[in-house]
Amino acid sequence: MLGSPSRQPSASRIGRATRTAITKFLDLFPHATRREPTIAWGRDGGHSHPPSTSPLPSTRSRPVRVALYSHDTVGLGHMRRNLLIARTLASSDVQPVILMIAGGREAALFTIPPGVDCLTLPALQKDTGGHYRSRHLNVSLNHLIALRASTIRAVVEEFEPDVLIVDKVPRGAVRELDPSLELLHERGRTRCVLGLRDVLDHAGAVHREWSSDSNVKAVRNYYDAVWVYGDPRVYDSVREYRFPADVAGKVRYTGYLGQRAPSAYPDGRPDSLPSVPKGPLILCLVGGGQDGARLSEAFAEARLPPGTTGLILTGLFMPKELQTHVRRSATSNPGVSVLGFVPDPYALLRQADRIVAMGGYNTVCEVLSFDSPDALTEWLARPKATPPRPRDLIDLDGLERLPRLLEEVLGDATHTAESVRPEGALQHVAG
Repeated sequence: MLGSPSRQPSASRIGRATRTAITKFLDLFPHATRREPTIAWGRDGGHSHPPSTSPLPSTRSRPVRVALYSHDTVGLGHMRRNLLIARTLASSDVQPVILMIAGGREAALFTIPPGVDCLTLPALQKDTGGHYRSRHLNVSLNHLIALRASTIRAVVEEFEPDVLIVDKVPRGAVRELDPSLELLHERGRTRCVLGLRDVLDHAGAVHREWSSDSNVKAVRNYYDAVWVYGDPRVYDSVREYRFPADVAGKVRYTGYLGQRAPSAYPDGRPDSLPSVPKGPLILCLVGGGQDGARLSEAFAEARLPPGTTGLILTGLFMPKELQTHVRRSATSNPGVSVLGFVPDPYALLRQADRIVAMGGYNTVCEVLSFDSPDALTEWLARPKATPPRPRDLIDLDGLERLPRLLEEVLGDATHTAESVRPEGALQHVAG
């Protein structure tokens, strides 16, 4: 039986929570120095492998198969995070065959690496009030969810993944994953991993939502591991969300999904982007753009310093009438221009002197990865003349750990949890 849609947190609330967590962390470590890569484990600090339905064979007659699901009802963040994970795993020594199950046709706009393919579902949309509806098809919500749920189930039944990685929502959008999770549980041949960004919403709201939506029960019954894409020194999700002990025992903190080589991603090449005048660049990012109109309008009307270029990326989902209004405002403001969708704006991020953004997970990770925000650098510089790089303060090595965590989930005896965790790694401490 399908459950009723639940209210989801707004991007602005998540952005505020993320910025607050990072600010508190940086206040605690104004003189921090470079540390070795770390990874934290469950609440008890142990590293036992979570219980699984049945053991996987140590030798396989086929390459490892991985499926990644993202519901993608607002913006492109979940889709982009899964694509980044797919790129990382596809280029690792594991060399899995990867199938992405994405919640929108916009996935086709990104470059898909070798060894990866993508199935896009008929799209859902969530409004600012947290209500779901069909984004494109003229069908009822129940009809659309039934169509998406049956499609996902048929795909996992035929693809038979060794590992299913689910982004953020344990039961899928409007519980559309329930049939697939039950099927995989009965078969007992697929490891299920829940991938979470660290800040989901206000801690109390997450606790209430997970309890009312039976998310905790779903993680307990269906998932072998929970990967939190964050650093618990910045935000301790297990403690803040009050995960019960058995769920906390499945948690692996990967570190933030920072990126080191944007040139490895074809979408981010300078020749794939419009030319930007030389000189200081201020970049305004609003993610997918669905709820970014007010920030874009404010930026378009702001007075920029002389000689500075302002560039607004409106995203794919900003309504056309609002895009028109933003562009009209920008035409009367010298030095400000507007672009629509840029798949991977890595080159712009590296070039920017300052960045104004909604503060979503992917944007924050990209900004910190490429050391570009002037305001953050200036803020960090207050206690000392030469500020440390973000990587000196925050664990941004999550992507490097994912292949080893995948091997842990698969039960590879040569890559146990102990081998994933470096000597002296940060432990998760309750309290």
